[in-house]
Amino acid sequence: AHVEADIDRETRACHVRVQGPSEAPPADAEGLEAAGDAFWPLALARELDDLFLHLRHNEPEVGTVTVASRGALDAVAAHDGFLHEHREYWLAREILLYWKRLLKRIDLTSRSLVALVEPGSCFAGLLLELVLAADRGYMLEGSFEDGGPQATVRLTDTNCHGFFPGVNGLTRLEARYLGDREGLLRAREQSGRDLAAADAQAHGLVTFTPDDIDWEDEVRLAIEERAGFSPDALTGMEASLRCPGPETMESRIFGRLTAWQNWIFQRPNAVGERGALTRYGTGARAEFDRRRV
Repeated sequence: AHVEADIDRETRACHVRVQGPSEAPPADAEGLEAAGDAFWPLALARELDDLFLHLRHNEPEVGTVTVASRGALDAVAAHDGFLHEHREYWLAREILLYWKRLLKRIDLTSRSLVALVEPGSCFAGLLLELVLAADRGYMLEGSFEDGGPQATVRLTDTNCHGFFPGVNGLTRLEARYLGDREGLLRAREQSGRDLAAADAQAHGLVTFTPDDIDWEDEVRLAIEERAGFSPDALTGMEASLRCPGPETMESRIFGRLTAWQNWIFQRPNAVGERGALTRYGTGARAEFDRRRV
């Protein structure tokens, strides 16, 4: 009901679109319990969890996942604020913990993650974590030719106060500002504001801000170039970039041991008969096993 996913076999990419809430959050904690599994943040988390598990187990050759959204920022922020306000209530606490685990699962999925922030997107609060988790975030500068609204994103207290730490113990916003305390504080000061592309890039929330002329080509090139790289090398690079900073037991296991550099260079994609290192300098193109595991 809240997640659509289409797989492009040619580019080995899965294009995901998340739908924002269509109703306001409940009035109180009792209303949350009455809503049960239909409560939007819980229903969405379950659908995203199912999708990423499906990709992991059944689609090993899908190497790139793009994530877009559609809906109202205010509606997402309202649900986000409801969870924040009722975080001591058992069900709200469990839903926040579910999102914490889901986001870690996404961090530790060996796929290239590309976030697409377009006009009409609703990346605020807990949904903005999907942008912060991505290896690349593209956000349209200005609007499309139809003259509609600009794309905006919104930080909330959920992003800024440690509800969803990664395996390294840092929030995704803290990981973006590793070693830059002043920059992190400036970004947190933007909480509650709608940020257009220039401001979002200035505060490290997105990677690139193409205009409407370049948008389609920039996104297409990002997906196509990902499809041409060694899946093993991408897994190692992405694991290192997603798990910076302090080492924890989780980061040692998931960010290092499962994508260790020596393992990558001993794989057939590197040293096999048709591997990248074997064919380096010969003028022949390497042939990769495209499965991402």
